[in-house]
Amino acid sequence: MIVFDQVTKTFPNGDTVLKDLNFSVSPGEFVVISGPSGAGKTTVGRLLIRELSPTSGVITVDQEDISKITDKNLPSLRRKIGTVFQDYKIINDKTVYENIALSLEIVSFAEDQISEKVSYLLGQMGISGKEHLFPGQLSGGELQRAALARAIGAEPHILFADEPTGNLDKGTSKEIYELLKKINQSGTTVVMATHDDNFINSDKHHHIHLEKGKITLNEGQKAKPKKKVQDKEKDKVEDKDKIEDKKDKEDKKEPEKKVEEIKKEKKIETVIDIDIDQEIKAGKKKKIKKKKRFGFI
Repeated sequence: MIVFDQVTKTFPNGDTVLKDLNFSVSPGEFVVISGPSGAGKTTVGRLLIRELSPTSGVITVDQEDISKITDKNLPSLRRKIGTVFQDYKIINDKTVYENIALSLEIVSFAEDQISEKVSYLLGQMGISGKEHLFPGQLSGGELQRAALARAIGAEPHILFADEPTGNLDKGTSKEIYELLKKINQSGTTVVMATHDDNFINSDKHHHIHLEKGKITLNEGQKAKPKKKVQDKEKDKVEDKDKIEDKKDKEDKKEPEKKVEEIKKEKKIETVIDIDIDQEIKAGKKKKIKKKKRFGFI
């Protein structure tokens, strides 16, 4: 789903924040990118949504090189990737409802469904009844929940959460983490950047650790999901159907093949008969010439 291949990012001032990053993320994974402040975690997220471009290397999402996506088609990439920013990026002069509704309007969500969708998202994030409040009226945890609701509104395949618990107390941090796990369990691939060791060790997630822009640890990547028994049986049936189709086609071709062979044989026989006739005629002419030569006629 996501592949970073030899990715390096150097800013115009000469600072190299990422150096030769190589990692991949499989569909449905929960990935924790850890590292101290300044290690390059946020830059990974900015590269992923193409807010930045790599200095070198290739980043692919769903097997597409995102550096080749035109500006016109960039929104389609960002619809695939929901982002929870470290500073929330909630619009302060709009209510919670308006913030989430705006994100849905941008991705062309049906206008008559927005109200129902916002209510559903707020319920999922545990902040029902807060839709008419402004960001300044929310606690840190409520603000983060609103940011999560906005990020998953368009049902992205991938969610990148940048330090989602960085400004929260321990209890609220755990609640946000549980929400991220819930989102992941629904099928969304989650990539969480954090410096909090509590979440690194609490579950066996795919863990990537960065130090000074380099990967020093990459462990726990899950293998691609195995096919279910039903899927395997389905494949067997499909393979059997393909074999039978191939056999039917061959059976249909067999009579045609025989006809062609018969025609070919007849053609050969005809050619041979013609050649024999020509040889006989030629032989007769030679005999006649000999008789004339010796005066028999």
